[in-house]
Amino acid sequence: MNSKILLSLITATFLSSGYAVASVHSSKPTISQKSIVPQVVQPKWRTFTSPDGHFTVLMPGMPTRKNQVQKTYMGEIKLEIFLIQPPEQEAAYIVTYNEFPDSYVQMNSPQKLMEEAQYMELATTQSRLINQRNIRSSNFHPGREIEYVNAIGKVTKTRMFVAHNRLYKVMAITSEKQHETLNKTTTGYLNSFHLVVKP
Repeated sequence: MNSKILLSLITATFLSSGYAVASVHSSKPTISQKSIVPQVVQPKWRTFTSPDGHFTVLMPGMPTRKNQVQKTYMGEIKLEIFLIQPPEQEAAYIVTYNEFPDSYVQMNSPQKLMEEAQYMELATTQSRLINQRNIRSSNFHPGREIEYVNAIGKVTKTRMFVAHNRLYKVMAITSEKQHETLNKTTTGYLNSFHLVVKP
C-alpha cells in the first residue's frame, strides 16, 4: 500500500463513519421577508489534553475518542480520532493523528507528507480548494492550512502538522448556513491547538 492510499484511508476513516454535520431544524417555522442570520448557542469550551499529553486544544465539551489500526506494507498504522459535534451548532470539531515508522519519515519530507494528505483529503471528499498556506505550530513544527468546500456546501478548514513521526490534523467542519456565524469560533479553536512535543 503506497503512502497516498494510506493517507486516503486515514482521511476517509471519520468521513465514512457517519461524522457529518447535521442540520438543526427549529420546531417553529419563521416567516420573514428578510434573510435571517442563524443564531448560534455557544457551548462551554474547555482545554482538552490528549491522553499521551502530546497536544492540547480547546473543545466545546469532552470529545469522543475513536481509534483504528490500518495494516500496511510498513506494518500497522494506528489512527487516533477525537471528535465532538455540539448539539447547538451545525459544526464538528476533530483532531486526528497517525504515527509513521522512522524509516518512512526519513524517506519523506514533512512537506511531501502534507502535500499527499491535502491531495487525498480533497479527492476523498470531492471538494474544491478555497485557500491554502504554509504555517508552523507554536513551537515551530512545519504545518499547512487548507480550506475547502464540498458539493453540498460543507466548509472544512484543516490545519496539519508533522512532528515526531506523526501527522496531526485539526479540523473544523461547518454548514454553509453557519459558516460565517461560526468563523471566529472555528478560528479560535484552530488557534488553540498546541503541540507539547519539542521540535
